[in-house]
Amino acid sequence: MGRVKANVSGTYNKEQVTQAANTIQALANSNIGSLFAPGTEAAKGWTNTEAKPAIFTDKEGANKAWLAFAKEADELAKVAAAGDAAAVKAQFGKVGQACKGCHDKFRAED
Repeated sequence: MGRVKANVSGTYNKEQVTQAANTIQALANSNIGSLFAPGTEAAKGWTNTEAKPAIFTDKEGANKAWLAFAKEADELAKVAAAGDAAAVKAQFGKVGQACKGCHDKFRAED
C-alpha cells in the first residue's frame, strides 16, 4: 500500500504502481478468511491475535468485507495497468476504504 501511496503523492512510476497493485490484488484474493479458522481466536502460537472476536462470530460480515476488498483491489490492478495516475489515485482511495472498513470492525488496535 505504501508504494502506491508514495507514487500517487509524488512522482508517478507506472511499473512500481502496477507491481504493487498486483501484489495487493493477490493478497485480496488469497482467501484471507482461512487465516481465522476455529481455534485461532484463542491467541495460540507465538503471538497474540489482533483480530477482534467479531471476525470469528460474524462470518457473513467478515466475508462481505473481504469480498469488498477483493473487488476494489481487482479494479486497482486494472486501473494501474492502464497507467492513468488520477484514476489510480481515486481507486486507491476505494481500496483504502475497503481495508479500513474491515479493520475498523474486525481488527483490534495495537
